[in-house]
Amino acid sequence: MTDSLPNAHVRAEVLVQALPHMQRYDQQIVVIKYGGHAMGDRDAAENFAEDIVLLEQAGLKPIVVHGGGPQIGRMLDKLGIQSAFAGGLRITDEATVEVVEMVLAGSINKQIVGWIGAEGGRAVGLSGKDGMMVRARKAARTVIDPESREEREIDLGLVGEPEAVDRSVLDAVLKAELIPVLAPIAAGTDGQTYNVNADTFAGAIAGAMTAKRLLLLTDVAGVLDKDKNLLPELTVEQCRGLIADGTITAGMIPKIETCIYAIERGVEAVVILDGKVPHAVLLELFTDYGAGTLIRG
Repeated sequence: MTDSLPNAHVRAEVLVQALPHMQRYDQQIVVIKYGGHAMGDRDAAENFAEDIVLLEQAGLKPIVVHGGGPQIGRMLDKLGIQSAFAGGLRITDEATVEVVEMVLAGSINKQIVGWIGAEGGRAVGLSGKDGMMVRARKAARTVIDPESREEREIDLGLVGEPEAVDRSVLDAVLKAELIPVLAPIAAGTDGQTYNVNADTFAGAIAGAMTAKRLLLLTDVAGVLDKDKNLLPELTVEQCRGLIADGTITAGMIPKIETCIYAIERGVEAVVILDGKVPHAVLLELFTDYGAGTLIRG
């Protein structure tokens, strides 16, 4: 009995330290983007589900947006559908968008709902098409031609970007004390289905809901400097400078653009963090240490 007391005291101290953080986020909306590469194995998924349930029980209003790039890639390979990328995004034709919707709004979405349910939470799986929550338009992207070094427009097919968000469905779900789990699929005004980048989708949701925090869980520690050291905190202005000088490159650029977009629409701060770290969400929100890179206006 006495041997267990030190451990009990440590746990009690952890709870006491978490109290001011819980008070700060009480009844606040937090949007968490759960990346395809961060989903990891079953243990990692269970840790994530525990974090989400604990947030809801602690008085926060979590909204989960998930990706699923690796899972989509595996299914396309299994079905023999060729896939190509341009500008960091998957070129999506009619056959591909059917698979994307099946994987994202189907198997992955319901898996996450099931994991949250297994930990005692009550989640509901939705996509941007439900209740016309997110209206999308065809995404326009340009790339630099490696030979001519000139900028040219690329056709990504049925890749979309959020044009408008109707928050009424999410307000109703949150009022019912349910946890929304959102697949980044949306429809255009003509009913056409679009594949939307999950980071971009999460940023649009966070902005529309005026979230307290947007967390982007990925497979890297956060934003790194040129010597690969973690940058714990950045401003929007600093982020733009790091893109301009080439420190931030490749797939991190659209993540940073999402951060800037969300902050400009009223989100207090955005964090890019490693979703493979056990209980990364709790470390970021409920401790003094944080995790990853915090970006503010």
